[in-house]
Amino acid sequence: MGDKHKVFVSYHHKNDQYYRDEFENILSSSDIAVLRSVQIGDIDDQNLSDERIRQIIRDQYLRDPTVTIVLIGTETWKRKHVDWEIGSSIRNTEKNPRAGLLGILLPSHPDHNTGKFTSGLIPPRLYDNFQCDYAKIYNWTSDPASIKNMIHAAFETRNQNNPDNSRTSFRRNHSGESWC
Repeated sequence: MGDKHKVFVSYHHKNDQYYRDEFENILSSSDIAVLRSVQIGDIDDQNLSDERIRQIIRDQYLRDPTVTIVLIGTETWKRKHVDWEIGSSIRNTEKNPRAGLLGILLPSHPDHNTGKFTSGLIPPRLYDNFQCDYAKIYNWTSDPASIKNMIHAAFETRNQNNPDNSRTSFRRNHSGESWC
């Protein structure tokens, strides 16, 4: 499968930091991928406009990943930054070629290990890309070989299928029981 992939991880910081850290440990101990993500406090979202935050995410964190992984917890679908990160990573621009995309249902998610997922409980833009076969959604695993295969499959798919980035970007975090 060649060289390590550069992976960007998108997640709900408040709820799912534990799983993000565990994921980093799995990737680094197995030498699977180079990991990037926006950590709590990396961007001063109190004093910056939404457009400036999107620009920082795109230009500093999503500069050159080959795959974006969305860790899907119970409220990940609500987060505007997750939506922006997915949208930015699947855009194909001169400075930033599009990345492959995959989602991982965390053990905290109600659909974890059920063999299915509820569309309204995953990020809408990820769902759109699952529907058009650009993204796959998997259950959480700590098996390095499985993770490596997921990442490589997403990397291969990025040039075989076209992503769906037609959804309007979130202007704010969402609330409620589901998005649909």
